[in-house]
Amino acid sequence: MTGPAIRVWDPMVRVFHWGLVVSFALAWLTAESWEDLHHFAGYAAAALIGFRLVWGLAGPRYARFGQFVRRPSEVIGYLRAVARGREPRYLGHNPAGGAMIMMLILVMALTALTGWMYTTDTFWGADWVEETHEAAATAMLGLVALHVAGVVLASLRHKENLALAMLTGRKRPPGPADVA
Repeated sequence: MTGPAIRVWDPMVRVFHWGLVVSFALAWLTAESWEDLHHFAGYAAAALIGFRLVWGLAGPRYARFGQFVRRPSEVIGYLRAVARGREPRYLGHNPAGGAMIMMLILVMALTALTGWMYTTDTFWGADWVEETHEAAATAMLGLVALHVAGVVLASLRHKENLALAMLTGRKRPPGPADVA
């Protein structure tokens, strides 16, 4: 598995990823202290999610949902392989990573939607909206922790810095046992 690094993550996927990191972090940190920035960060996250949904259908190969969204049985099989220490390296997102992306998108969309709803006259003061927003934001934090743990585990197992790959867009070329 030698040779020059190859481009996997296009610039738009990388901007989306790091933009969502920043917008969620800002929204989390300003939830109780800086309402205008909290709202701006939430709207930015919503816009990023909207973009990602389009890019997941129209973007390049490794950005497309069809490339990394797998059946639940495949995700479970991959997780079993991880538990045995025998999971293959994927050039794009592995099945667990693909499931995580979809969960992050769904929960971030729910967080943004309920945040927006709470600013409308119809839902202002509705306890269930505020509680759902807070629960979704807390779930998002848990998903982020699991995502980071998965990235660290895959990076160690496959001797590849996945965080750096999400910055540069490049990974080492696939070997014979890898899934391209």
